[in-house]
Amino acid sequence: MTPGVFARTYAARDPAAVLAQVRRDGFAAVQFNLSCAGLDPLPDALPEGIGQTVRAAAQAQGLTLCALSGTYNMAHPDPQRRKADRARFANVLAAARAMGVGLVTLCTGSRDVADMWRAHPENASPAAWADLRGELDAILPMAEAQGLALAIEPEPGNVVANAPLARRLLDELGTPRLGIILDAANLLPPEALPRQHAVVAEAVDLLGGDLCLVHAKDVDALGRVVPAGAGAVDLPGFVARIHAAGYVGPLVGHGFAAADAPAVAAYLTGLIAGTRP
Repeated sequence: MTPGVFARTYAARDPAAVLAQVRRDGFAAVQFNLSCAGLDPLPDALPEGIGQTVRAAAQAQGLTLCALSGTYNMAHPDPQRRKADRARFANVLAAARAMGVGLVTLCTGSRDVADMWRAHPENASPAAWADLRGELDAILPMAEAQGLALAIEPEPGNVVANAPLARRLLDELGTPRLGIILDAANLLPPEALPRQHAVVAEAVDLLGGDLCLVHAKDVDALGRVVPAGAGAVDLPGFVARIHAAGYVGPLVGHGFAAADAPAVAAYLTGLIAGTRP
C-alpha cells in the first residue's frame, strides 16, 4: 500500500501546483478531480491536451494517479438530468484515458435532488435501484470502450447504502469493469460506531475481493469528519483487515484541511508500515 490523498484537499486549480504540493506533503498517490485543473468536475468539454498535462505533472513528481472522480447523481429522479450528466461523464472517461488513469469513481446517488450524498426515504425504493442500474448499464460499455474500470462506494446516504447492497449490485451486474471503493468511515454513522468492528468485518468479507481503492477518512463520535487518526474510527484495524484481504493499492485520505495534510501523510505511512513484516 501507499499513502494517497484527494487532489481537492488543495485550493490550487493548476495541476502542476496541486501535484507538487501532494508530493511535498508526503503522499505517493492522488485521486484526481478535474476541478484541480480549473474545470467543472463533470465538464461540458475538455480543453485540448488537458489529460496529457495532468499526466506529465504527476510523472514529474513521481506520483501515481490512482483514480479520477466522475461522480454524478446516478439515482436522480429526473431522467433528463441523468442523461445530461451521463453525456458529461463521457468527458471524464476521455480525460482518464488521456491521463493514464485506469479507474473512475462513481456515486450511486440519492433521490435528494439537491445533494447526491444526502439520504432520502426513497433511496431504498425499487425505482431508485432501477434508475441506478440503468445508469450503470449505460456507462459500463462506455468505460469498456476506453479500457477503464469504474468503482462504487457504499455510503449510508446513497442508494447503495451498505456492504450487502454493494454485494448485490456487483452480483447483478457480474462484470470485472465494476469494483468497490471502501471507506470505513462511510460505513459508520454515529449509531454504528460502537459495533464498528463487526460492520467493517462484514464489509471486508463481502467486498474484499473486489476492492479497487480504499479511503482512509476519519470521523468523531458525532460523525464530523476529522483528520485521519484524530477520530473514532479504528483505522489500524481497518487497514489490517484490508491487508489480510489482499489489498495492496493506495490508502487515500480525505476530508481534512490542506494544513493537516503532512500529518495525515505521516499517519497513513505509519499505518501502512504496520502491515509489513
